[in-house]
Amino acid sequence: MKFIINEFEKIVCTGLFLSMALLGFANVVVRYGTNYSLAATEELLTNGFLILTIFGAAIAARRGEHLAVTVLYNVLPRHAKTVVFMLSVLLSVTLLCMSAYFSWEVLSNQFNSGTRSYGLGLPAWYYHVAVPFGFILIAIRFLQRAWQEMNGNVEATIGGADV
Repeated sequence: MKFIINEFEKIVCTGLFLSMALLGFANVVVRYGTNYSLAATEELLTNGFLILTIFGAAIAARRGEHLAVTVLYNVLPRHAKTVVFMLSVLLSVTLLCMSAYFSWEVLSNQFNSGTRSYGLGLPAWYYHVAVPFGFILIAIRFLQRAWQEMNGNVEATIGGADV
């Protein structure tokens, strides 16, 4: 169970990426074999990329591999680097929580309005349901990484620069 919790986003990304590759391949085979296309593949792949991006960001947050501009950070003394690191974590988690909140609002709106997708005619919220949870997962992974770094379990970094 611990493995599933620790590697949840990797499992989701692996399954989703494999499904998307197979779907894209099937569409190409059908298109070139019959001159027809699987109409729903664009819708499924576009929404799959959205979810893949969010869960991929959670993987990067867990590893401390998010992009960062470190020009000023690199010239700071060690104590100031720690303060800047904690401030960046606080601001990142705040932004992610706000994104989760607004994504939840969009999801609620899609659910209440009965909006349907353009290709398959499915309720639009089906595709969007993972987005607010994905943002919360990224925030949790940021906090986990910050906790590890502040307790000395890993070397604290911002964008690859040592803290």
